[in-house]
Amino acid sequence: MGCCSGRCTLIFICTLQLVLALERQVFDFLGYQWAPILANFFHIIIVILGLFGTIQYRPRYIVVYTVWAALWVAWNVFIICFYLDVGGLSKESDLLTFNISAHHSWWSEHGPGCVRREMPQTPGVRATESHSYITVMGCLVDYQYIEVMHSSTQILVALLGFVYACYVVSAITEEEDSFDFIGGFDPFPLYHVNEKPSHLLLKPMYPST
Repeated sequence: MGCCSGRCTLIFICTLQLVLALERQVFDFLGYQWAPILANFFHIIIVILGLFGTIQYRPRYIVVYTVWAALWVAWNVFIICFYLDVGGLSKESDLLTFNISAHHSWWSEHGPGCVRREMPQTPGVRATESHSYITVMGCLVDYQYIEVMHSSTQILVALLGFVYACYVVSAITEEEDSFDFIGGFDPFPLYHVNEKPSHLLLKPMYPST
């Protein structure tokens, strides 16, 4: 009963993680955040693997999911530090875009209450640099705090998944061990089924009259 409830809870957590990961992937695509896009992609694959392992009683798949859950927590801690400028990191850098573009979080221009205005371009400036001539005003919540809330939610759900995954793996392993233990002491092995009593083999044969 405990294993069943644990499995059901883990299935729910994995499903919730998929929904949250897809939502985050959409906004990271809109902001051209290539590093988070790759991380989200691997996260979705591993969560699907963990969901399959939970449904099909495959503890090895669940172990892979458990290891990834720990790595996913570490990644989101890094994202929080990045947007809060902790440890020499800067949210103004192009680290998450692999330094190939000047794009930032989608929420920096489209957050709650934000008013986006394009400033007139200076003569002689190329159109490709128009991104730097955009001002955003009136945001109710700064974009870095929205990103921090996203990562904090990911950490909370991943920790729950880690705990329940460990529990499910332990429960499945105990069930398999108990099954092998009971089977090993079967009082009627299969190889005795077709054996005949020895006295029948020694019964003399009389010719029929």
